[in-house]
Amino acid sequence: MECGKSSLELLEDKVILVTGGAGFLAKIFVEKILRSQPKVKKFYLLMRAADEKAAALRLQNEVIGKDLFKVLKHKMGAKFSSFISEKVTVVAGDITFDDLGIKDPDLREEMLRDIDVIINLAANTNFDERYDTSLKLNTYGARYVMEFAKKCTKIKVLVQVSTAYVSGEREGLILEDPYYLGDTLNGAKGLHIEEEKRLVEQRLNDLVAMGSTDEEIKLAMKDMGIEGYLLTVHVCVPNHICLHRFRWESIGTDDIVIATEPTNIIHNAVNRKASCCSSVCLTSCGQAVEIELHIGTNPFVSASVCAARKYGWPNVYVFTKALGEMLMLDLKDDLPLVIIRPTIVTSTYKEPFPGWVEGIRTIDSLADGYGKGKLTCFVGDPTSVVDVIPADMVANAMIVAMVAHANQWTTKTPIYQVGSSVRNPIRFTLFHEVGHDYFTKHPWIDKEGKPVVVGMVKVLGSMASFRRYISIYYILPLKGLELANTALCQFFQGTCTNLNRKINFILRLIDIYRPYLFFKGIYDDMNTHKLRIAAAESGMETNIFYFDPKVMNWADYFMYTHFPGIVRYIFK
Repeated sequence: MECGKSSLELLEDKVILVTGGAGFLAKIFVEKILRSQPKVKKFYLLMRAADEKAAALRLQNEVIGKDLFKVLKHKMGAKFSSFISEKVTVVAGDITFDDLGIKDPDLREEMLRDIDVIINLAANTNFDERYDTSLKLNTYGARYVMEFAKKCTKIKVLVQVSTAYVSGEREGLILEDPYYLGDTLNGAKGLHIEEEKRLVEQRLNDLVAMGSTDEEIKLAMKDMGIEGYLLTVHVCVPNHICLHRFRWESIGTDDIVIATEPTNIIHNAVNRKASCCSSVCLTSCGQAVEIELHIGTNPFVSASVCAARKYGWPNVYVFTKALGEMLMLDLKDDLPLVIIRPTIVTSTYKEPFPGWVEGIRTIDSLADGYGKGKLTCFVGDPTSVVDVIPADMVANAMIVAMVAHANQWTTKTPIYQVGSSVRNPIRFTLFHEVGHDYFTKHPWIDKEGKPVVVGMVKVLGSMASFRRYISIYYILPLKGLELANTALCQFFQGTCTNLNRKINFILRLIDIYRPYLFFKGIYDDMNTHKLRIAAAESGMETNIFYFDPKVMNWADYFMYTHFPGIVRYIFK
């Protein structure tokens, strides 16, 4: 950090490239700098688009046209449009290609000549995304960004925004440590990124050669990313053989199978290590039938390919983000690189105004389901810490880290975990209680114009109790109702559909968030805390670029800021 200069001074006349320019954090980051330091020279916002015209349309509809910019619009008045035209250049590109997919050679040369800072925010954050898609964007995209940065003649710093959850399901204090090529969370050997890429390409070629449909390829790529076990299910009914697709899910100390079709739920645990076994399945007509489960016989996925879970990561998102970090560290040489690892990012705390949020973000899916009456039970440890951090604090941490490490040419890479679990932890019970209080006082109005009445969610402390609860209170009543519905000429069809939807919603949430339901990790933020201290001592405007979670009153924040924000901007 340059002595005697404030962060606002250091931002002046800088040219900043932001990838993933239409994303949630990207917009908050750009708006904050434009509003607090209008003398910044230029932003290049890289967005996926067919051409510059399409990119400009995305800029208007997905960035500038959002409520997020209303404070800046008010501040600039009639000059707002000309100010944006002067300061923001939208670029059609794609970080999964060399030179970030920028086709205009003149624009590309201009960027390579002028860029001071690169902020890589482009990512696919879906936990259950296709493996090929996530590997291409989160891992190889990071490599292409690093290669582009090394071509920039004036580059001062590259900021890679990752996620704290690259730690996987580790317990205890999780340090701000790097991951290097070949590192795994469970000690497994043989992780080679190029080999992962080769296996993906080989599998895709095999699927195409087999004449697989697009849907079959999609499912195969999803399974390849998490763990490639598919089961062929033979239903032993006279004159009737059904094939259903199942996925293994590791739950607690048992392994169970959950069907993708809601009318076929397998209740009892099966021995995963056996090559085949028998179990019992309830069919859509309520008839109990014996089934045989054969592991790894589906032609669309190789059982030998396990990807994320093979090496200790719970899902394809955090696995490919960890691989992206590894590639950047391997390729950086002495280029100034900063890695930011936020925890669960929530709505804005203060700026540009409280409560702005966009898209369903992890815990918000729980609030969405609960507020709309779809979530009546859940599984997890009610005493566990939910590590959340408001989006404006993450953006401020990015800015301070960017300024602090500009021109620090070294082989070392600072890593900052930006969260709250050390300095101001919030427990699941508070989130639950405040949610009940808010939606009781401000109920959601459903499509029929009726307020949705919410109760306290039944929180189950183990997967075994969850399975019993779902079976007794949801699945068995649904089967009985389906029988009655069939006998009475579809009289209960609407009720059956609603109950089925509720079951599917709960099972999907459990499926996605299973690794974090009993999460025992606490994210150390010693580096981040030292950054705050250094910023204050060097004269940076810590009142403007605040990111200390200790100031948060979580009950007030959720009650009066976050829940109203997600209802306004997310609920539909």
